[in-house]
Amino acid sequence: MVKSKVLNESAYISELAIHGMQEKKGNDLVRLDLRSVNSSVADYFVICHADSATQVKAIANSVEEEIYKAMQQDPWRKEGLEHGEWILLDYIDVVIHIFRTDKREFYGVEDLWGDAEIKSYKSA
Repeated sequence: MVKSKVLNESAYISELAIHGMQEKKGNDLVRLDLRSVNSSVADYFVICHADSATQVKAIANSVEEEIYKAMQQDPWRKEGLEHGEWILLDYIDVVIHIFRTDKREFYGVEDLWGDAEIKSYKSA
């Protein structure tokens, strides 16, 4: 019973993250469902990219605001804010990756989790 509540919460956080990305025109939004992947570190990865460091930071701020408004929850950990090339927001069961376009292509995070179910979302 508790497990399904946690999974529902992580799915909800991932949807909030996607909405925050759409608000700031994130590109190629995807959600990787990692729940059925044995060695996964989270339930979901939510990924997008933007063409400038300024937009990457704006998307990260939007995601944080959306999740905080709905859940009163801050990320457990944040990385990459100073450079804005790859910002990671860690909500334990949901990890959000916001890349600058060239960095997303270089690191290919989606390729590392090829067993995950991938769902694409339209930019707003």
